[in-house]
Order: sequence, then C-alpha cells, then structure tokens
Amino acid sequence: GTGGVIKQDPHDFDVEELPLYEPCGEGDHLYLWIEKVGLSTDAAVRWLARELGVDARDVGYAGLKDATALTRQHISVPAAAEPRLAALPSGAVRVLSATRHRNKLRTGHLRGNRFRITVREVAPDALERAQAIAAVLRAQGLPNFFGPQRFGRAGDTARIGWALLAGEPNALSAVPPARRRFMRKLALSAAQAELFNAWLALRMRDELLHTVLAGDVMQVCASGGLFVARDPAVEQARLAQREIVPAGPMFGPKMRPATGLAAEREAAVLAEAGLTAGAFANHGKLLPGTRRPALVWLNDLEMALAAGALTLRFTLPPGSYATVLLAEIMKSSGSA
Repeated sequence: GTGGVIKQDPHDFDVEELPLYEPCGEGDHLYLWIEKVGLSTDAAVRWLARELGVDARDVGYAGLKDATALTRQHISVPAAAEPRLAALPSGAVRVLSATRHRNKLRTGHLRGNRFRITVREVAPDALERAQAIAAVLRAQGLPNFFGPQRFGRAGDTARIGWALLAGEPNALSAVPPARRRFMRKLALSAAQAELFNAWLALRMRDELLHTVLAGDVMQVCASGGLFVARDPAVEQARLAQREIVPAGPMFGPKMRPATGLAAEREAAVLAEAGLTAGAFANHGKLLPGTRRPALVWLNDLEMALAAGALTLRFTLPPGSYATVLLAEIMKSSGSA
C-alpha cells in the first residue's frame, strides 16, 4: 500500500452528500444545505435544534457524516424555524442555503456521497502503488464492509448492541438518559453491521465474493430490487456483467430470507455470534432488517500526487465507507 495518514486536518477529508431529490420550494419543512467542520452529524443536529428552538426529533438527515471532516449535507427542520436562521451564531456549522419541502428528510434519502481525500506522508512511489491497487478494485469491486467508525470508539457502540440483543437489562446504564434513544438504535445497528462484516469476511475467505450461490439474495444494481437466485449459472453471467451483486444479511424480522446453501451460511454467522434470528424480533421497530450489497463498483476513482500528498476523488453509494476504500489503498490488506 501507499502508507500515509488521514484526518490530521478535517479539510483533508471532504465529503459532499448527493441528494436523492432537490427540495421543491414549498411545504412544512425547511431543507438546510449545511457545511460542518470537525463535528458529527448528531452533534450538528443537536446544535441546530438548540439554536433554532426546535425538538431534535423533528430534525431530519439522510445520513451520518464523518466528524473529523469537512462535510456538506442536507438537514431538515420544521419550517417554523425559518425566522431564526438569520440569528444563527457562526461556528462549526454554516447554513449555505435554505429551501422549503413537503416532507421531513429521512435516513437513506441520498444518492451517495462524493469524497475528496488527501493522504499525507505517503511513500515516494505512492501514486504507482495506488494506481495498481485501484486497477484491481476497479476490476473486482470494493468489498462493502462497514468501516470501524460504525462500531464506536474501540467498539464500544457495538458492545452495547450485543448486550441489547442478549436482553441485558443494564445495557444502556452507562449512557446519559437523554442519549439513550439515539444510542439504542446506533448500538443495535452496530451489532447488525458486525454480523454483516462477519458474513462478508467468510465469503472472501472462501473465495465466494464473485460467486452466486443457490439461494443467494441478489440485488439489481440499477433498481436496487432484490430476488433469490434460483439458477446460479444464469445469475453468474449477470454478476459478471455487473448487473447484479450478492446482497448480504442485515438481520431483522423483515429481511428478505435467503434459501438453500446461502441461508445455511447466514445461519452459521448468527450461530457463531451465539444468536438466532429471534434475537432481532424484539427490536423490529429499530432494526427491521434489510439487505446490503456485498460489492461496490468504483466508476470514478481518480488520484493525483502533489507535494508528497496523495489526493483521491471518488463517489460511493449510501452507507459505503471511504475508510474501507482507503484501507485497501493505504495498506492493501485486511478488511477493516
């Protein structure tokens, strides 16, 4: 890999949300196009709610963005807050524009994120190394692991999630009461993400990342639609054409079930974690369950070297992690 360091300066990690739709100009919600520096989306939401005098639960966002970064994204607030915008103090959050829309912004209402990332202190031949790794990633796709930030500092968030899944009554006792609602969802999602990562790591270990198994749930790349692979040979050809990809388990009561061999492999991941599918039944409201593509095709990865720093530009779909791509390029091994 190229070696190097990231996130020494938030401006080295630039993220811009690609909205799923533009606000229409009328309605009961106000879409704020914000820029934040060195602040998590959750912290930005709480700050805006406090300054605008609205309930944080009425504030919407499409996705959580990195804290150690310069990021631009939409945040929706009740339109009644509009008169207070002019009085917002300057700080880590800047409102670049405000436009009304009919609905609150919901998680997942984005096309993806565009990144510009500067890696400093790289090896002298970093550009050649990065281009060689990028050629492999362009050909094979990026394994769609969740990045380490999903699991909290030292995995703390995921540990709370495991305790919740195990039904431990004191799982959230260390969390301040005002934060428990947010942390419950975040922690359960982190445990769910660890199970997906375990499934994906096994798939890679067994060299099955580019193989369609009988009973695999597949996702159509263009539409996002899901179906179960009945005839692996037919679907294998579609995978080779990048029309479809295997979609791994995000366990929960409404998850589209796999069948056959694919279902056995998914059940084994749960068993290894000491869980059954029933562990998620009590948390269906927060963790309905879904599917996540195992691979991301990189269509616009560009890189340049200047003054000893490597700059990468690329777009990722919602929920895919730039840090996972960076781990491949900086060290070209492992799946963190």
